[in-house]
Amino acid sequence: MTIPREGTNLDPWYELYADRTAGLSASEVRALFAVASRPEVVSLAGGMPFVSALPLERVTTSMERVMREQGSRALQYGSGQGTPELREHILEIMALEGVRAGVDDVVVTTGSQQALDLIAKLFLDSGDVVLAESPSYVGAMGIFRSYQAEVSHVAMDDDGIIPQALVERIASMRAQGRAIKFLYLIPNFHNPAGVTLSWERRLEIIEIARREGILIVEDNPYGLLWFDRPAPHAMRSVETEGIVYLGSFSKTLAPGFRIGWALAPHGIREKLVLAAESAILSPSVANELIVSDYLASTDWKGQIDTYRGLYRDRRDAMIDALEHYLPDLHWTMPNGGFYIWVTLPDGLDSKGMLPRAVKELVAYTPGTAFFADGSGRANLRLSYCYPSPAEIREGIRRLAGVVRGEQELLSTFSPSTSPERVGTAPHVISPPPNIG
Repeated sequence: MTIPREGTNLDPWYELYADRTAGLSASEVRALFAVASRPEVVSLAGGMPFVSALPLERVTTSMERVMREQGSRALQYGSGQGTPELREHILEIMALEGVRAGVDDVVVTTGSQQALDLIAKLFLDSGDVVLAESPSYVGAMGIFRSYQAEVSHVAMDDDGIIPQALVERIASMRAQGRAIKFLYLIPNFHNPAGVTLSWERRLEIIEIARREGILIVEDNPYGLLWFDRPAPHAMRSVETEGIVYLGSFSKTLAPGFRIGWALAPHGIREKLVLAAESAILSPSVANELIVSDYLASTDWKGQIDTYRGLYRDRRDAMIDALEHYLPDLHWTMPNGGFYIWVTLPDGLDSKGMLPRAVKELVAYTPGTAFFADGSGRANLRLSYCYPSPAEIREGIRRLAGVVRGEQELLSTFSPSTSPERVGTAPHVISPPPNIG
């Protein structure tokens, strides 16, 4: 069925595009990068790791050694599944979170984003349903929409997705005759909410998925970046056949290598390899060999410790600034990862407020980016991973001025809204019962 296209478009090929391209649009996160890259803007928007903390001389040494000793292999096509030596290292990394597997179970991908795309390609038909937390990762929702699937959100709180809410959402979708293809989760230091799914709930969610015959896609780019204590073991550590586990080097090493991976049950793994070969023939052998050499010759666990300390300091700077400049707001308290999820005072709109914030030289990501249904105007995501502590404090100071300005406008032009009520909600360091 062809979807009618309204309006005028200067692209002469517009009418020939496949229907699924209607789901392709620039995300609010992507649209912010042009603004956030201006040097005078304090960007609290993008989740860019602080790669300057890497020992670049060691990375350079690995690059030179690979080209000197394995140059002809590095510049050639490789396996669609990835090099065996990198997959061995990936097993060692996953073991830190309780995951046990074999080398043949791992599929190397061009970032975990490609792994998500391959999974969507394998499972999603037009009109299918993907269950996801409320809110959820904007990049994943963009992929699911591009395959014409519907994202159905499930409520979460400060312990992660709520099991009873999941049961109710499954029943609701099936009562409507909808096909649920999988449950997409970010259990550790959630993007954007910053919360971590508790161990007890992980077991409950796994049991619900088993009972209902629903595949779980466990996306875990942040799991090793904990601050005070490790996150619970991965869900994949207790369930092998019902979970596809996704990992990435983008946050613990560097995103420029574009290396992620999927750990999947046998049947899914075989199809992932075929789909990957169809899409790109093979991942970058050169990058795989460089990362393997770096992991074999460098104290990579110590480097992750360095990242942990750096991001913990930045989180603390952001929390301190929020408490000083915006004590009447609500926010989550992450124990790792990159993000804090903020709830604005009644009546404020994070999407509508963004132009004013950019004018005041501070950027954030509106909460609407993380919902498939347009919700989230009362929320915004703040990222502390890239700016320095001093820049974070200045950014929050500027943001506070924007919030106060919006509150003044609201009280002036909305007589029915009591000035005493706006912005005076009690401060808590945990999200409201339903983050969504």
